[in-house]
Amino acid sequence: MEVHTRHTPTFGVARIVLADGESVQAPDEAVMANGFGVSVSHPRGDLPVYTAPSGGGWVDLAPQTPGDVYPLAFDGRSGWCVSTIPEPRVLARPASIHRDAEWPALRSLFGGTVGFLEHYSGSGSLVISARGAVDLLNLDAGEMITVRPAFLVAYPDTIQVRLRAIDPSAPQSVRTGEGLVLDFAGPGTVLLQARR
Repeated sequence: MEVHTRHTPTFGVARIVLADGESVQAPDEAVMANGFGVSVSHPRGDLPVYTAPSGGGWVDLAPQTPGDVYPLAFDGRSGWCVSTIPEPRVLARPASIHRDAEWPALRSLFGGTVGFLEHYSGSGSLVISARGAVDLLNLDAGEMITVRPAFLVAYPDTIQVRLRAIDPSAPQSVRTGEGLVLDFAGPGTVLLQARR
């Protein structure tokens, strides 16, 4: 699978180029167009799967909101945590990358409940979307930053992270990020979006 982007960072579109018989998962509402002969199937309880015909094919994807599309590279050794607020960020996922619903570090971060992050691992490219441009913050060893959940796109699972309340006496929600911030300590890269 190859990913080519255009019209970024304002109105990003991702073209997913598939080899013969290769497939990718993507939400139906994001599909702008596809090459003739690309087939679609709808697995129960999951996103549709688009499969290239003999000779290969392509699928063009555009997110629901204006902003950037960004191919996040997975090396098979470590994974990434991806935000789900205010909407899911994953625009396209190949079969070689899987969502780890029960990843222990996220369950620990959110106190055993489901929070505003999902963990992915594997190899290949996970295409994510953002509101506004994707901003990469590269942290040196020991460098620390604090991020508001509404601006977070993704971070590698190798970086140190802590979730805390802005004001312990104010309302907080691990599902929406309300009243919470994330503290990151480098080395590592944190991806943010320029709009919320």
